[in-house]
Amino acid sequence: MAFESDKTMFEIYREKEFNRKFKVVFYTELTEHNKEFEINSALNGETVFDGFIRDNVKENGKTAIMKILEEMNSNGEPIDAEEIRKRLTEFLA
Repeated sequence: MAFESDKTMFEIYREKEFNRKFKVVFYTELTEHNKEFEINSALNGETVFDGFIRDNVKENGKTAIMKILEEMNSNGEPIDAEEIRKRLTEFLA
């Protein structure tokens, strides 16, 4: 039985300054060691997409997100949020 908490919150964002790379943060996996830095980095960026990945398919979902990031970083352009949702449909909660 799946519980409401059996999901991982994430955000894909683009840095506003520096090298303008696309990145992802998995909020529910942050530790005290990296929480403040990662949250501040995402808050200072431009949100491209956010959502929740179901934990029972989390590793495959993370792989799909990394492929999307690689594509966006190589093209230098964001992928439309609806296209990202379509590519991640089987992983989203």
